[in-house]
Amino acid sequence: MNNDLRIIAVSNIFDNINYLVPIYQRNFAWTEIQIIQLVEDIESSIYNSKKNYFLGNLIVNQTDNNIYEVIDGQQRLTTLYLLEKYLGFVFAKEALRFEAREKSNRTLSYINDSGNLDLIEELSAPEILNGFQIINNYFKTKNIDKNEFVEKLERVFLIQVQVPQNIDLNHYFEIMNTRGEQLELHEIAKAKLLEVLESDSDRSVAALIWEKCSDMNSYVQMNFEADARKSIFTENWSSLSQTMNDFDSIKDKISEEDISVDKKSLFDILKENRMLDSQLPRTKDENERFESTISFPNFLLQVNAVMRKLGEEESSLDDKHFLFNLSWAWKSPEKAKDFLFQLLKCRVLFDKYVLKREFARDYKETGKWSLQRLEKYRDNKKNTDKPKYVGTLGIEGNDNKKLRTLQSCLRITYTSPKTMHWITVILSSLLEDEAADIISALENYCKKKIIDSDYTNMHGFGFERIVFSYLDYLIYRDGYLYEGNEIISPMQDDWQFQFRSSIEHFYPQNPVEGERWKEDNLNEFGNLALITVSGNSKFSNLPPVGKINSYPSIINQSLKLKIMEKMTKLGNGKWTEEKSQNHKVEMFNILENKG
Repeated sequence: MNNDLRIIAVSNIFDNINYLVPIYQRNFAWTEIQIIQLVEDIESSIYNSKKNYFLGNLIVNQTDNNIYEVIDGQQRLTTLYLLEKYLGFVFAKEALRFEAREKSNRTLSYINDSGNLDLIEELSAPEILNGFQIINNYFKTKNIDKNEFVEKLERVFLIQVQVPQNIDLNHYFEIMNTRGEQLELHEIAKAKLLEVLESDSDRSVAALIWEKCSDMNSYVQMNFEADARKSIFTENWSSLSQTMNDFDSIKDKISEEDISVDKKSLFDILKENRMLDSQLPRTKDENERFESTISFPNFLLQVNAVMRKLGEEESSLDDKHFLFNLSWAWKSPEKAKDFLFQLLKCRVLFDKYVLKREFARDYKETGKWSLQRLEKYRDNKKNTDKPKYVGTLGIEGNDNKKLRTLQSCLRITYTSPKTMHWITVILSSLLEDEAADIISALENYCKKKIIDSDYTNMHGFGFERIVFSYLDYLIYRDGYLYEGNEIISPMQDDWQFQFRSSIEHFYPQNPVEGERWKEDNLNEFGNLALITVSGNSKFSNLPPVGKINSYPSIINQSLKLKIMEKMTKLGNGKWTEEKSQNHKVEMFNILENKG
């Protein structure tokens, strides 16, 4: 490579070039959220023939044998490889390889050769197969025109950067993963908010609020020091004190001792190489078992959308418009103060009423959905106050289970932060009245989504995921009777939503045995269910009874599918076109009359 920097069209990135992912890099690890985000960014950013879009940097090292070692950007590069193979691009088998990872290379080669997913599971890399299926399912579900998308790729670019020759690559890679290369947009927003404030005391309190709200995986009350927590929250810690009604009321309660935060100007921040947050050591405590639904920058956009009553405006939650969306907040000291106060107020409501993922005890590895509020309790043995977590709408109450499951229905359906307008619905309702019925608000939100999807006129992959997810919620909420027998009991404790994105035909499209169904019946709603990508791969072309007997855990992913299972068993192991049609009518009736 003669130049240290090249601009490469994504459509040509694998032309006559071989990339090698070195052994010191981790495996391909992008999940549905990151993969779909990349596809959506390309889809939404190219809207005319003059528009170009830059995906970011690809940092490489060229070896003597004309192979480019990938130093940074391999997750994006691997996703582009899978995307282009799905779109029918043809390039050399070794256009992308992983050093000393034969399963990964075998799977890439197989996708390159055949495009089908029948590779023996034990010999494949599931993360790569899943990535390919996520792309496949997304294009089919969204009905994206492949040819138009291929044309867009010609106007999407990466900047390929060549590292200096003879560099210690292991050391370079370590530096890149422990030092900040670029200032985050939310740091710029913070600096602009601080700059517009007129006094040191205002800036100190503003920086304190920002810092405490930015840790999204802790309940915000526990991010404050004990004295500040006592001053600005209620006696039991669960809410902001009623005396906290604006920025200045918070400032009046914060002592100088409570303030020990970063107050750097934008110029100061830009000058230094800052350590990435993920590399900083943190003290582990009980409060860190929770994982937030969204990141702090996405939460800032949610607060902005609530304050400005933006509803579902297309760009309101899109981080590509981050600074523009927030720029009003640093137009004056008054607006900055109001934004910071609402930031804290929304954060308390968010922690209390919005779903989290909880990792603790027996569910540490996989996590479970959690909807809990923080309260104080007195540890008499240690003579200290500690946090406890109880159900937001009641410790064992059905309302809490209902709201938790309803939110998880939305969470697994709208996986991209820029589509999580349901969080805006919750925060908007609660800011007006914390006693608001957010269950009804979210159910009405889902009903509108269902109606707007025109589900009664859809077939096959044309159904939006919310139709399947909300139907499962309604079955969970109310239970289901079939021929007088209870198939699903209301709000059963042993079921929860999983991240599902793949539409599966219960009776297969290409059966290994039995007759092929009529195309219309095959793609009717009665024959379809929403399951995980890996579940779809395992189901493949098995007949319904084979799916039931071989993969009960996959059947359990969908309550609709559990009903289909029972109907099959009660019909001597037969799932017929007539049963599928009857099932569709019953499910549509639930959506229409119980939604």
